[in-house]
Amino acid sequence: MNFTDLFNMNVGDVIAGIMAIAIAISVHEFGHAYSAHLLGDDTAKDYGRMSLNPLKHVDPIGAICLFLFRFGWAKPVPVDPNNFKNYRFGNFIVSIAGIICNILTAIICVIINKYVDFYAINLVSQWTTIYCIGLGAFNLLPVPPLDGWGIVSSFLPAKYYRNVANYERWGFFILMALLLTNIYQVILNPIYNVIFNIVLFFR
Repeated sequence: MNFTDLFNMNVGDVIAGIMAIAIAISVHEFGHAYSAHLLGDDTAKDYGRMSLNPLKHVDPIGAICLFLFRFGWAKPVPVDPNNFKNYRFGNFIVSIAGIICNILTAIICVIINKYVDFYAINLVSQWTTIYCIGLGAFNLLPVPPLDGWGIVSSFLPAKYYRNVANYERWGFFILMALLLTNIYQVILNPIYNVIFNIVLFFR
């Protein structure tokens, strides 16, 4: 979306878009928190993050990016991997849970639009599908603090953990550099297309 598209949006699209962002972010972060809870870590629950309330999860900059560019992020859910019986398995499941929740939500919205003929519901479902796919795909980028890095790091041999600590420290700056130079699209576009085609299968 460019700024011309933004100004051409009607009030209904803006409201539906805001609602869709709230849904996409909420299910994503709830997925992280609930999967951590199931694996024995209640850190997110204790901080009130095991919730579908978007106000507990929204990162203002990430939400604006999601609205304007259809990719973005939320406030990371606090997780203590020391509470997992198996660190690697727990880290992998918690990292991928939010993305899976986004994909499932997008599929549900596609099915709703297939069988429900009501303009307001269809509009919110369409925007939710778009933002869920965008949020899920973007978070698969293997850059800290995104979920993709949590997934990748789960498979790293223990001897490399110390070496990647510096990478994690600079992760946010690396992410900003990728965004500003559009290099991220080389990785993101194929991921987005795969998720899009999975969701489209249920249309």
